[in-house]
Amino acid sequence: MQHHVILKKDNWNMILVDVKGTKIEVREISTEWGEEKHVFHSRPELMNWVHSHYRAVDYVGQEEEYEQIIENFSKV
Repeated sequence: MQHHVILKKDNWNMILVDVKGTKIEVREISTEWGEEKHVFHSRPELMNWVHSHYRAVDYVGQEEEYEQIIENFSKV
């Protein structure tokens, strides 16, 4: 299993990815919403979700954080 940290602000706000064979699990953990888990079966499926879920317009003023998130996901 490969473990990737996409974003970690503190111990309660982070995005983690675990690659288990052909399955990719994304966990979004936040103090506001709790934990959400998403499962993907291919990297193209993952990246399609990433680009629709993490939009640049939602990160106005935080462009560096947005770019880092996209770059980290592309390394998975």
